[in-house]
Amino acid sequence: MLSEIFMTCSVTGNLTNKDIAPHLPVTPQEIADSCLEAADAGAAIAHIHVRYPDTGAPSMEVAHYKEVVDLIRKKNDDLILNLTTGPGGRYHPSDEDPAIAGPRTSIKHPKIRVEHIIALKPDIATLDLNTMTFGQEVVINTPPNVTIMSEIINDCGVKAELELFDTGDIQLAQDLLKSGVLKSPVMCSLVMGVKYGMPANADMMGLASRMLPSGTQWTGFGVGRMAFPMAVQSYLMGGHVRVGMEDTSYLSKGVFAKSNAELIAKARHLVEQLGGSIVSSGRARQMLGLAE
Repeated sequence: MLSEIFMTCSVTGNLTNKDIAPHLPVTPQEIADSCLEAADAGAAIAHIHVRYPDTGAPSMEVAHYKEVVDLIRKKNDDLILNLTTGPGGRYHPSDEDPAIAGPRTSIKHPKIRVEHIIALKPDIATLDLNTMTFGQEVVINTPPNVTIMSEIINDCGVKAELELFDTGDIQLAQDLLKSGVLKSPVMCSLVMGVKYGMPANADMMGLASRMLPSGTQWTGFGVGRMAFPMAVQSYLMGGHVRVGMEDTSYLSKGVFAKSNAELIAKARHLVEQLGGSIVSSGRARQMLGLAE
């Protein structure tokens, strides 16, 4: 176990909606406020997606990201901001011809997927390495596209956080490190419990964590009802902790979380009861080699 861990709040995500999370933040103001509340509860990092404020649908608009970042920075200069680059990789084969994209396809050129990183230069940008079945669609992140995105993220002086959904993603990360596309030491998140990806259990997390490159700062997290069990498991295995409404709607069985701060506070309590020490954003910056 690590003597010190940082906590990440996954604030709103891409797929969660108000039907399954009544208190989900959607507008830029709501998302920013939720990030700030999570920071007050102990989160060192805010992992941020944005939404169209009128519909709640996932957005890739630079203006939405900018509004969230500006609102946070008006009140908190220290919170580590981690902006997603995940949207723009989904392919839906149409019923008539699978070679033709269906209406749920969101595939974008890799340069478009990082436009907000170029514009805003956050502390961290996620870099998804998965190509996998995701619901009724396929998420596609080919090595050439990942390379383009990684090089842009590096050129912006932003740290990439590798999101790993299966063991093959870890092997891809190793290859990208050997080729120099990724810079060592890396920051990784093990995504557990997404159907057709790594199952959310201790055996899988243990195997995946042992496959990571030496010196990796890593977080293991689970989705749905496995969010808190995997948060604890990550701490016990030497990783950091992530929870938030992107990953779970519930504070406990049958009880909706009223805020991301509630989820962070519960995870913090669990870790501290086991002897863990939760660090500030400033200390997390030092651990990750980020600019003060």
